[in-house]
Amino acid sequence: MNIEQFKQEVIEYSKEIGIDKIGFTSAGLFEELKQRLITQQELGYQSGFEEPDIEKRVTPVKLLPKASSIISIALAYPSKLKDAPKSTKEDRRGIFCRASWGQDYHTVLRDRLKKLEEFLKKRIPDIQLKSMVDTGELSDRAVAERAGIGWSGKNCSIITPEFGSYVYLGEMITNFPFPPDQPMEDQCGSCRKCIDVCPTGALVQPGQLDSSKCIAFLTQTKGFLADEYRTKIGNRIYGCDTCQTVCPINKGKDFHFHEEMEPDPEIAKPKLKPLLTISNREFKEKYGHISGSWRGKKPLQRNAILALAHFKDKTATQDLIMLVHQDPRPVIRGTAAWALGKIGDASAEVELLKAFEKEKDEQVKEEIQKGLALLHETS
Repeated sequence: MNIEQFKQEVIEYSKEIGIDKIGFTSAGLFEELKQRLITQQELGYQSGFEEPDIEKRVTPVKLLPKASSIISIALAYPSKLKDAPKSTKEDRRGIFCRASWGQDYHTVLRDRLKKLEEFLKKRIPDIQLKSMVDTGELSDRAVAERAGIGWSGKNCSIITPEFGSYVYLGEMITNFPFPPDQPMEDQCGSCRKCIDVCPTGALVQPGQLDSSKCIAFLTQTKGFLADEYRTKIGNRIYGCDTCQTVCPINKGKDFHFHEEMEPDPEIAKPKLKPLLTISNREFKEKYGHISGSWRGKKPLQRNAILALAHFKDKTATQDLIMLVHQDPRPVIRGTAAWALGKIGDASAEVELLKAFEKEKDEQVKEEIQKGLALLHETS
């Protein structure tokens, strides 16, 4: 078999099944990544969602013993919402990040990788393959960078010349020795817009992210959000796109190649108040197919409360009072109490005092006191 010719066949087939970019690299150790990951761990910059075993993240042969090469794939996703609904004073809206528009990207990429696997198995029946998307051990970005998909931007995203950083990544380890592609030169130059505008200063320096400060990570946490970040969330329900939207290379990049990725505007920019009382069943029916639903409804409801506080939405006062009195979850009760103080509707004071009297949870009591203090500041 002519290996180079077979590689071309794989590239052609990848286009047929809706893979927008494909690259190949060796299955050797990711040495530079290993050092970066050790540093991240030492500095406490990890999110906790990663594979904890660094050796598995940087050593492909630990995942497929006879690994010889890795195929990296990229699919471009939309960056602009067509017919975006307007947020009004009576009906404020939140926003899901672009990576959570349309069908869960894990499902979409796994579909493409499965088709690619089937193609390879037909041609080489005894080929060994291991595919992964995002939640696998390998770093999608490190693989994509080495496979020439794009370069690693200062915002820690892979940036492609064609699609900017609006791409989903996945990879497949194989024992077949595909010739590797050349990595791409960094094209960020002296630009540091992403670092300068990061709302929480999570981009510590070019290519280094303190995940614990990153809004994309914070919106996925389940507990109380630290006070210092509550006013930074804005109206984000899930994720953050700031470091992508300011990137000059992303300017004008908007691709609608894949039907599954097309966003429903009412889901991408949902009304905030209905989110507060949505049932588990309604949540699953409406949001279950998007990647932003993976942590369940509680973090998104907490973020919706913070968004209402951001808007100082007095039309939400009664909804929030109801949560303070009736919601069984301390995080929701406490965040609602804080939000009432931030909104500054004087009518909430009596209700917060009532709630304080009957509240058993110490953290919630603390949040009620914060809410009352904020109310007094604004009165």
